[in-house]
Amino acid sequence: MNNTIDALALKKAFIAGANNLSSKEDYINELNVFPVPDGDTGTNMSLTIQAAVREVEAAPLSMDAIAKAMSTGSLRGARGNSGVILSQLFRGFSKKIADKQEIGVKEIADAFQKAVETAYKAVMKPKEGTILTVAKGIATKARECADAEMCLVDFFEAVITHGEAVLQSTPDLLPVLKEAGVVDSGGQGLIEVLRGAFDGLMGKADVVMNTASVQSAKKVTGSGNAEVSTADIRFGYCTEFIINLEKPYGEKEEQDLKAFLESIGDSIVCVSLDSIVKIHVHTNHPGQAFEKGLTLGYLSNMKVDNMRIEHNEKVIKAAEREEAARREAEKSAKAEPKKKYGFIAVSMGDGLKELLKELGADYIIEGGQTMNPSTEDMLNAIDKVNAENIFIFPNNKNIVLAANQAADLSKDKNIIVMPTANAPQGISALIAFDSTMNFDDNKENMQDAIKNVRSGQVTYAVRDTSIDGKSIKEGDIMGIGDKGLVAVGQDIAEVTFELIKSSVDEDSEIISIYYGQDVDKEAADKLADRAADAFPDADVQVYYGGQPIYYYIISVE
Repeated sequence: MNNTIDALALKKAFIAGANNLSSKEDYINELNVFPVPDGDTGTNMSLTIQAAVREVEAAPLSMDAIAKAMSTGSLRGARGNSGVILSQLFRGFSKKIADKQEIGVKEIADAFQKAVETAYKAVMKPKEGTILTVAKGIATKARECADAEMCLVDFFEAVITHGEAVLQSTPDLLPVLKEAGVVDSGGQGLIEVLRGAFDGLMGKADVVMNTASVQSAKKVTGSGNAEVSTADIRFGYCTEFIINLEKPYGEKEEQDLKAFLESIGDSIVCVSLDSIVKIHVHTNHPGQAFEKGLTLGYLSNMKVDNMRIEHNEKVIKAAEREEAARREAEKSAKAEPKKKYGFIAVSMGDGLKELLKELGADYIIEGGQTMNPSTEDMLNAIDKVNAENIFIFPNNKNIVLAANQAADLSKDKNIIVMPTANAPQGISALIAFDSTMNFDDNKENMQDAIKNVRSGQVTYAVRDTSIDGKSIKEGDIMGIGDKGLVAVGQDIAEVTFELIKSSVDEDSEIISIYYGQDVDKEAADKLADRAADAFPDADVQVYYGGQPIYYYIISVE
């Protein structure tokens, strides 16, 4: 292994890191502190980094282009708090390497430090014992190893080992982790990225990239580049296949195979793993590549694409899309002027979505606990709301950072993220809006409405654990309030009533019950009658929420 990393090595390492994270997605999800059936840290981090992979694969082969793709791809694809923090780590890292041709341990240590600084700034109230702590420990060790002038291999081994030790210490920093018996899930995800990246650098991970993996630093030469004509495509057939080895295949055979492929084409990827060899080559003679492969074994997964035809089709389709988008934008601009206020809300469940629309939401983003929308989803929604000032209601604590990131990236409109932690808070904020009042008063009134809502959710446990001193068994029903676990039991109605009771005080005026897709109206009405009898001074209201996973969502105002 060389002692520096060039653009191609960085590209391979990043893709290998992403693949390793994605392979551990379910395990990371299971590290969720609350044993609810919606643990999504692994999913969010995986979707975030895979969005970046798509841009990295398509980027020209230069450090600047790869760095930019890592940053912009993850920023726009970021989902959930863990995904946003991961994207900010990539953003900071990329800033430090973009102007380099190659990077060594010193440059990597500098980039790690910038990554941590950027991520900490993105979080309003950074909490130790999280992915931030693990990232900071990694950066500190990287600086120490760089100052000791370690070689690249020793550097990464030391940094990853130290990062794993910091990860194991996270339960000592966050009591809730210790009680649940888990390490921080986001920190675990970050370690998986580093492990995979190091394996990619060492050649231990099978990194199969698309044709963009070998594009030149100066110019994209793939079939999708509209700036070139078909005459500029020197080798017209993108040829891919797998050799299932039946003959000896060592270093000499590998060099011979690569030399032959170079003699008939370019854009070569030749990756071996155990008894197979993955081949990718741009050539004018696919048959010759296949014949060469047959000298080593039998072939499978054979694929040949005419890049000249693909190029023409892609250029035509791209031009058609651009023209259609231009006409649609002109039509929309002429159709109606911008209104003063617009509203975007995130929600899952037919009933909740319909209620939010009735209260004035212009656009509903499908999402919530089981699928956090990305920053890109937020930006797309912003584009579709024709208003000068747009309020976003994330309606989930784990979506607020992505909404903030979208607001930062949006340049043409005034975007205000209202930090709603759940749908009832978003509903109360929309009710508080008054079109006859000015912007500042409306914002203040909505913020006050959010603060006045006490809420809770009822779901089931997916594993045994202990939280807030309460023992939980798999299958138990849990009532989770704003400040943590409130009730545990076997009966849905009983646990929900305990949750309501814990939220009501002498000033409570309204109790709202939103029942989910797995609860029938009769059961919800019966629960509401019980609440009305117990709290006669409060107005009890029942709504069909239709939300998955959560039997009930309740709010008290």
